[in-house]
Amino acid sequence: MKARSDELQVFVAVIDSGSISAAAEQLGLTPSGVSRTLSRLESKLDTTLLNRTTRRMDLTEEGRFFLAQARDILERMLSLEEHLTQSRQKPAGRLRVNAASPFMLHCVVPHVGEFRRLYPDIQLELTSNDWFIDLLEQSTDIAIRLSELSDSTLHARSLGCCTLNIVASPAYLERHGRPTTVDDLRQHRLLGFTQVDSLNNWPLRHAGGDRLPIQPTIAASSGDTLRHLALAGEGIACLSHFMTHQDLREGRLVAIMADINNGYRQPINAVYYRNSKLALRIQCFLDFMQEKLAVYACR
Repeated sequence: MKARSDELQVFVAVIDSGSISAAAEQLGLTPSGVSRTLSRLESKLDTTLLNRTTRRMDLTEEGRFFLAQARDILERMLSLEEHLTQSRQKPAGRLRVNAASPFMLHCVVPHVGEFRRLYPDIQLELTSNDWFIDLLEQSTDIAIRLSELSDSTLHARSLGCCTLNIVASPAYLERHGRPTTVDDLRQHRLLGFTQVDSLNNWPLRHAGGDRLPIQPTIAASSGDTLRHLALAGEGIACLSHFMTHQDLREGRLVAIMADINNGYRQPINAVYYRNSKLALRIQCFLDFMQEKLAVYACR
């Protein structure tokens, strides 16, 4: 069995206070409890640390060596506890955040300056990946994903949700007409995703249900690529509100088929590994992003 830190504390307290009774008073223990702890420690180490009589205590050679090591260990533990306490009180350290490219560009990057002003001791590392990643393998603290989550090894925090808009450019609609029904879409060029089938299920009510599977005329792996294709007049796309709200407000894109949109709200989740205590730098980032996303989430 190995020595415990509380046993080291008792041993050092006995030496510093000069007696078992004084150490017991200092530590809030009984003299018999302190004596038993010393005996247990010596038994674990299989050596005598103190030569004890009714009148005096003397450190053995092994005891003097062990005392120096015990002091060093306890001082390092105290230093570590103080550092962690300070870290909890003042967010600091490296924070590695991963998100899909469109979310990173539209939702994180615009707010980095403010976040850095609020938390100057947090060093941000931002990476983009449009698909799920292994947090440990990628050395990531937080991954933000727009989907429902099922991995029980991860803890998820909702940052909000966002509606999906069916959009096209004014130039495209002028050339090809404005669809109003699901049947009309068969005559149009549809912009969709290459890999995730669920992203090609548009939130449109029709005779067969309230989700419409589409076959893309042009497919891309990134939502931002589809946004630029739509802006260029290459077709109709289904995109998150956070990607399109400025384009819609400024007239670069037009929302269509709103009367049959089922109003599906795309969940925005931050995921991280379960810990007994969430690091303050992670907590601060999640709180900050949740506040920022509330501006245009769930519209």
